[in-house]
Amino acid sequence: MKKILFAASEGNPFIKTGGLADVVGALPKYIDKSLYEVSIMMPLYQCIPERYRKKMKKVTHFYEDMPREQEYIGIYKMKESGITYYFIDNEYYFAGNAPYNQIYEDVNKFAFFSRAVLAALPQMDYCPDVIHCHDWQTGLLPLFLKVFYNENAFYSNIKTILTIHNQKFQGRWRIDDIENCRDIPEKYRYGAMEAYGESNFLKAGILYADQVTTVSETYAREIQTPEGGEGLEGVMREVSEKLLGITNGIDEEEYNPKIDKNIPYPFGVGNIAEKKKDKKALQKEMGLKQDSKACLIAIVSRLTQQKGFELVVSVMEELLQTEHVQVVVLGTGEERFQHDFSWFAQKYPDRVSANIGYSEDKAHRIYAGADMFLMPSQFEPCGLSQLISMRYGTVPIVRETGGLKDTVEPYNEIWQTGNGFGFRNYNAGEMLYIIRYALKIYQEQPKAWRAMMKRCMKRDSSWQSVTKKYENLYAKLTD
Repeated sequence: MKKILFAASEGNPFIKTGGLADVVGALPKYIDKSLYEVSIMMPLYQCIPERYRKKMKKVTHFYEDMPREQEYIGIYKMKESGITYYFIDNEYYFAGNAPYNQIYEDVNKFAFFSRAVLAALPQMDYCPDVIHCHDWQTGLLPLFLKVFYNENAFYSNIKTILTIHNQKFQGRWRIDDIENCRDIPEKYRYGAMEAYGESNFLKAGILYADQVTTVSETYAREIQTPEGGEGLEGVMREVSEKLLGITNGIDEEEYNPKIDKNIPYPFGVGNIAEKKKDKKALQKEMGLKQDSKACLIAIVSRLTQQKGFELVVSVMEELLQTEHVQVVVLGTGEERFQHDFSWFAQKYPDRVSANIGYSEDKAHRIYAGADMFLMPSQFEPCGLSQLISMRYGTVPIVRETGGLKDTVEPYNEIWQTGNGFGFRNYNAGEMLYIIRYALKIYQEQPKAWRAMMKRCMKRDSSWQSVTKKYENLYAKLTD
């Protein structure tokens, strides 16, 4: 049986700031356990909830020579959902009330983490066949493996994969100011891990990992272009032969409207009419007018420019002039967008609800009760929210970029196909046009709309549908 070790900066249910944690927490559960033993290694943040921390058992601790000093490395473990998690302990790096702080702190923190993962393996008598690294926080790990362990027999057969969840974030900082990188030979420090005069952890991982993946096929193409490459498009083209796009899945048990305890009226494809009751309950909860004719448009997201909210804000006034339209927003992010949505909620209290913050159970009720889900991202490596919305029969309206393009098939009125609506250009007018077209179908063709809802719910977005691709990748690297 082959051993796969995930190295990541976050993972559900222990710590989560975004989709990375969802992938790290879910994917290992669905990999064929008769072929692969998957474990996960993460930092032991002090902000991990105490209910998990008290279940962890100490494996060992040791001290390792590093540029700053001899560093303490503790190793803890616990099982969750059948998966073994290992945690790297060092309060100097992992204290605080959040996993990420200022970038100048984080680059040093995650340089330490990558070194600690490799140093811990012989102490645990655990030698994985593949270390599956995630995002820039573990980008230096393939480089450290090459620089510090190339001639060590224990590490000689370990292969590495780097998965890029979002190429915008790269681990960039002044090279000479990163303590835990000062002993890296200059040919690497100012070669593989340098870009535009700064350190670039992601670039190092891209160049030295045996395989590079990203989270959708379209995004794999986009990051090789000047528009989507975030300055690394040349590097991505250089490694294109080892680059593979694999679209994420979602946990279809967690997001299952038939058994979801967070929603008042469970439903499925066979009794989809029950969704109307969830809509009425959501309107009441959000303080909206209980208008059965209203089309309720949902937004559940980080409120950032990347997610396209400058487009939404610019057309909100015009959209709300349309009769029987309501909007519910759940999320937190940039202050300007929080302020804008709150202002619209004050101006149109029976038609707009702005919920600044995040609540998982409230998110489920919004997915279940809304008619449409708006996701007009400037770029989107994969996106999970559109997949979740479809599970609840809530039809997505998306910009055709990255994983949104790969997962949402535009509605074809002639052939009666598709599971959503898409617009191509990052343009507010084009977005408003497609929203109005969707509203027309919703209001004038209820049978066609209901059929589209059912196609959404029947779409296979499970992890089972994609894990075979990862298993094939592991097999290719270890055969």
